[in-house]
Amino acid sequence: MTLSEDLARDAPVSAEFLSSHNAVVHSTSAEGFNARELRNALGAFATGVTIITTRSRDGKLHGMTANSFTSVSLTPPLVLWSSSLYAQSLPAFQEGGHFVVNILAYDQIELSNKFAKQSDDKFLDVEHVIPDSGAPIIVGAAAHFECRNEFRHYGGDHIIFIGHVERFAYTDKPVLMFCRGKYVRGEPILQS
Repeated sequence: MTLSEDLARDAPVSAEFLSSHNAVVHSTSAEGFNARELRNALGAFATGVTIITTRSRDGKLHGMTANSFTSVSLTPPLVLWSSSLYAQSLPAFQEGGHFVVNILAYDQIELSNKFAKQSDDKFLDVEHVIPDSGAPIIVGAAAHFECRNEFRHYGGDHIIFIGHVERFAYTDKPVLMFCRGKYVRGEPILQS
């Protein structure tokens, strides 16, 4: 018997933590499809929290909180994120040549909340620097990726942006994450 089989055999089974194979299965094609249930299921996947930033043609800075960020490719270095088609700052991202993905640190919850709301000047009282690309880098972020706005694809009520990473920087600072509708601190469970 392997260690994992041994641990599984001895682990107490709790009705509170059923495995998904034992849970109620929902269909998206069924009459009365409940979008809230799908949202709850998607929320079981913990994601990092980012603020995506850009500069519009008129020089105004724009940003939005997003957890739809992921890597696409290392060669070439590509990342993606998506935005609602109804986002206030969407036109700035569509016309902008560059954007920055700022991966938030665990202590940046207030910034996440600020950039998640509609506002005419989200950068008021927000410390940031402007690199050559023109899209702002949020000071205090755990990492950032400066990207050339490469491709856009439409999917449902969202637009997917694919960026070519031109420059990046990162730290070992614990990251801010979002899971099941709550912020969590992202740190390794086991130290190596």
